[in-house]
Amino acid sequence: MKVCIVGASGKLGRYMVQHSLDRGHEVAGVCREKSVEKLDAFRGRITIVPGATNNREVIKKAVAGCDGVLTVLVPWGVHGYSTGTAQAVLDYAPPGARLVFSSGWHITRDGQDVYSWKLKMFVKVFGWLARLVGFADVDDQVEACKRVFASDTRWTVVRGSDLEEGESQGLPVWSRHVGDPILESNITRRVDFALFMVRALEDDDLIHEAPAIVGRQSPSALRNAGVK
Repeated sequence: MKVCIVGASGKLGRYMVQHSLDRGHEVAGVCREKSVEKLDAFRGRITIVPGATNNREVIKKAVAGCDGVLTVLVPWGVHGYSTGTAQAVLDYAPPGARLVFSSGWHITRDGQDVYSWKLKMFVKVFGWLARLVGFADVDDQVEACKRVFASDTRWTVVRGSDLEEGESQGLPVWSRHVGDPILESNITRRVDFALFMVRALEDDDLIHEAPAIVGRQSPSALRNAGVK
């Protein structure tokens, strides 16, 4: 499979690059020019397309001929960065390509997610402060995912819990809705979030799903039956 990773130089992106190479995929990575050196460990094994991930021409070049596209949706700035990235991928990915996007639990597809007051307060306060200082726009990530949900592409939106570093605990477990007891621990190893993203490329059961994930070895996953 030929895979494009949009946001390849970040922590999550680099894990996705490694997982993709481990599975024998051909990899093209998109990252900002100043971040290209972060991919030096993969020099000679991947193709790097430097440029902003919301640059339509950069995305058009990077996704050409790809069977799958893994996109890290980040709400940087207040000028529609996530929306621009998502729309470019939706517009230029080859017909039939598997598109997998990353987001946080705050994204909801059908409004049936049940959030704790702590999470709702964090999103509200952080979102207000981040937009006030021009750092990030959480609402832009929400709009980006709405566009993905409304598209007729073969998409998946992977909604991640809080993340931690550490050795892999295996493929995370998931639920369609935040509030499911299996997700209560709200923690996933970053390396495993990346693994779920890469595995989703080959899992047709995840097409048109927005799985909320949690670590396979987290307490809530271990004590609840019906692990996927």
